[in-house]
Amino acid sequence: MPDALDPSSPATLALIEALGSPVVLLDAQGQARAISPAMKALIPALGLGQPMALVMRDPDLIEAIEQVARAGGRQVIELVERVPVERTFRIHIAAPGGAAGFLRRPVLLTFEDLSEQRVTERMRVDFVANASHELRTPLASLLGFVETLQGPARNDAAARDRFLAIMREQGLRMARLVDDLLSLSRIELRAHLAPDTAVDLSNICREIVDSLTLMARERDVALALRTPQAPVQVAGDRDELLRLMENLVENAIKYGRKGGEVTIEVRDGEAEASVSVRDDGPGIAPEHLPRLTERFYRVDTNASREAGGTGLGLAIVKHIVLRHRGRLTIESEQGEGATFKAVLPRYGADTRPDQP
Repeated sequence: MPDALDPSSPATLALIEALGSPVVLLDAQGQARAISPAMKALIPALGLGQPMALVMRDPDLIEAIEQVARAGGRQVIELVERVPVERTFRIHIAAPGGAAGFLRRPVLLTFEDLSEQRVTERMRVDFVANASHELRTPLASLLGFVETLQGPARNDAAARDRFLAIMREQGLRMARLVDDLLSLSRIELRAHLAPDTAVDLSNICREIVDSLTLMARERDVALALRTPQAPVQVAGDRDELLRLMENLVENAIKYGRKGGEVTIEVRDGEAEASVSVRDDGPGIAPEHLPRLTERFYRVDTNASREAGGTGLGLAIVKHIVLRHRGRLTIESEQGEGATFKAVLPRYGADTRPDQP
């Protein structure tokens, strides 16, 4: 085997360190002896001297490494990891040293991250299916009203004004739907990239309360905000966290009790912080709770559409929380309101790094 790819050679480490792709060289015992910087970023848990099989426990990958180590040659496999978020890799496995008799060979692994490509493909299919379904009704309404205004109601001023108002409402509904679909697509596209910027969760909540005060006043809903005095910094994307809180508070105002109260509470912790939004509305039946974050799932379709909902708000919330490596909980009892709680990693906390 050439000295440059000898796991015991200093030249090997220098070569691997210079590569821009995620590459790891395993010795004959399957332990990592040289790791490129891109590989360290992709799989932080993998360190020098560690057995690859203990870090990535996929049976297909372990079997492919074994086969190449014993028989030489090359294999290419695809690996899908679903925790903490779904990621797809194409892994090239080769024995760079050629034949070695009956002895095991060192093995070189090169990773391609296909996550963004796969998500894009899936989003394209989902967008066409969902958009065509959800846009069909308002488009049919618009076309029907246009035909009526061009025909029987051509000279009816009262009907024209009424139909134009409805057409404007349907147009706004389609605009909201497209905006939500695009937002969801952008979040999913970056799901494998955890945010690492310090964001004050309390300030996010104050901004949302200020921006939604008028909406709450129109429904005679009181907004109560409870936050610690000190900043509560989470590792996050500011725009996405604003969207998360906007969706949760808007939902609480729309579907809570008219004349009631919505409480937003921020709590701090050593490794995690949380924000909860509680309303005192009619609550949600238990059978609906597991499905609330599904796209276009509505407990009451008519009420949701009358309130201007697109059926995507909680799906967006769920994907934002997942991208932030947090978790979302929903608690509700009929007649006693509902509480939506997002738990997010604190900025700088020693959280477990992403790994396939």
